[in-house]
Amino acid sequence: MNILGLCGSLRAASFNTALLHAASRLMPAQTRLQIYTGLGDLPLFNPDLEPTAPGSVIRFRDAVAQADALLIASPEYAHGITGVMKNALDWLVSDERFAFKPVAVLNASPRAQHADAALREVLRTMSARLIEPASLTVPVLGSGLDAEGMVHSPEISQRLSEALRQLLDAVRA
Repeated sequence: MNILGLCGSLRAASFNTALLHAASRLMPAQTRLQIYTGLGDLPLFNPDLEPTAPGSVIRFRDAVAQADALLIASPEYAHGITGVMKNALDWLVSDERFAFKPVAVLNASPRAQHADAALREVLRTMSARLIEPASLTVPVLGSGLDAEGMVHSPEISQRLSEALRQLLDAVRA
């Protein structure tokens, strides 16, 4: 099974990227989490470009289409979804291969409630199949933990492993 991880932060030391890397390490056998690294390469969404979409958009859409599910981790910027995440989702709006795709949302900060709610609303509007039992807030902001530390934290690894199990069960169902 192939899961595609999307991070809404372009920061090199992003807690959300670290959370996705920890999830990748906790994936069960025969399951692969690939973290997509090209969101920053997508041009600003412009519907006029859709008929002849740039290569970066085609590669992104194809990666999403080939995934059995998406795992999204995105921070909150000024009470909203990050621009890079919103732009990526806008490029998927007209791609019918995204509709009903199982999606789980990870939130690295309990303070990021506004963006978390907004992201979920956008995903529901786009007809994503939001897997609520697999979507959770993992309080890593300010913890000083990197991906390795998250994997070795009993509380975080247990919660993350359970969320991943829920996502994979939903995909299989």
